[in-house]
Amino acid sequence: MTQANLHIFSTNEQTAEALALQLYTMAVEKQKLKQQLFIAISGGSTPNLLFAILVNKYQKIMPWGVFRFYWVDERCVPIGDTESNYGTAKALLFDYIALSETQIERIRGENNPADEAVRYAQLINNQLPKKDGIPTFDLIVLGMGDDGHTASIFPNQQDIMQSRKLCEPSEHPITGQKRITLTLKTICNSKHIVLLVTGSSKAKKLVELVHLSPASANYPVTKILDTKGALDYYFDKEAAQLLNY
Repeated sequence: MTQANLHIFSTNEQTAEALALQLYTMAVEKQKLKQQLFIAISGGSTPNLLFAILVNKYQKIMPWGVFRFYWVDERCVPIGDTESNYGTAKALLFDYIALSETQIERIRGENNPADEAVRYAQLINNQLPKKDGIPTFDLIVLGMGDDGHTASIFPNQQDIMQSRKLCEPSEHPITGQKRITLTLKTICNSKHIVLLVTGSSKAKKLVELVHLSPASANYPVTKILDTKGALDYYFDKEAAQLLNY
């Protein structure tokens, strides 16, 4: 089990700014080495502030040419839908920075979920470097839901949590919305994972996660402690308010 590095910031803006700076540092290092930075980003509301900071503060100084963007998960909706993770990233980030189409490998949410999970698994298997025969990202940025889910892996989805595939079709347990997600097998093979969590609604679950209460064993987010790489928790004070730190 990996020991996570805990970072707590006063505001959600400071939390996102710290992650943006980390991305900049990693990108500059990759540029020096003439290597690519393979990164998978999540959907949901948490990354939106990060996207805004990257545009406002790093648009002109970030070495965007080293980035290869992938997705942790996607909702099965058209690009133009407000629920599209790719559509949101495009509107808030990609439309403002110097990237070529070859640097962005989206999950096609408009496709059949089972077929797209197979296609995306093949894509990352072909494009990414490997460790122990499994594709390995340089960085995966995750969020956490109020129910302890991460990516689009939800509590009680034991078949997905234990999957030996790289990607799986998924379904939101309440809305029934179809999704596609990287599996924990893929996520935990990343060189570096950042769990980015902000807001008071996440506070109770973070206590259980950080202090490894018995209840946390049922949360998919807890499984990222099985990662073979580095693990950082980036929390704002609202999310961390109940922690003993």
